[in-house]
Amino acid sequence: MLDISQLDIIAVSGFVILWAGYTYFAEHSSAARGNLIDGMAARRREWMIAMLQRDNRMVDIQVVNALLRSGRFFASTAILIIAGLLAVLGATEQAIALVMDLPFTVSTSRQVWEAKILFMILVFIYAFFKFVWSMRQYNYCSILVGAAPAASNLPENFEAIGTSIATLASLAAKHSNRGIRAYYFGLAALGWFVHPWLLLAAAIWVVLVLYRREFRSRTMRLIQPETAKR
Repeated sequence: MLDISQLDIIAVSGFVILWAGYTYFAEHSSAARGNLIDGMAARRREWMIAMLQRDNRMVDIQVVNALLRSGRFFASTAILIIAGLLAVLGATEQAIALVMDLPFTVSTSRQVWEAKILFMILVFIYAFFKFVWSMRQYNYCSILVGAAPAASNLPENFEAIGTSIATLASLAAKHSNRGIRAYYFGLAALGWFVHPWLLLAAAIWVVLVLYRREFRSRTMRLIQPETAKR
């Protein structure tokens, strides 16, 4: 049976609640209207409507491919991180001895240490799946851009077509954002190897950083200067 302390359970539970709670807050709550994600969704719609009205769409395809390459980089990096964590499982005793030399580190059993490694592996597996699905959606988006009617032959409802393509691009971006958040929280999970309270403190710090960047940053204000008026 896994000999995990009550403090570990509290810290991990708080970590998961903070992660899931912030995801809901940033994507589905009323506060989500007016943040960076909402602003970028509006800009994607403007982009796709403008794309439909020009004949040369090579730049648009290149932008989609650049977004796809970004997801590919993070997905491949997640695989490397998972491989590294699996390698650490094979050198558990040496890793425990190394971490125990750090100040404020709580003693831990081999089973709990392996549970911490597996927890981090699950975080980055989640990130991998999110980035791969985002990549596939960007692939579909590039196909829709290529299949869009020519500027000289646009139907009356061409804005609806642009909105549809932009919605698909925003779905891809949503899953990419979730993958990036998993990286943030995966780094916070390193705190658990030192002390359970450090895990919880790191998770709170990550939430504050994400909130600052997605709701209060200068970048957010530049991307959607008029969103607050809606």
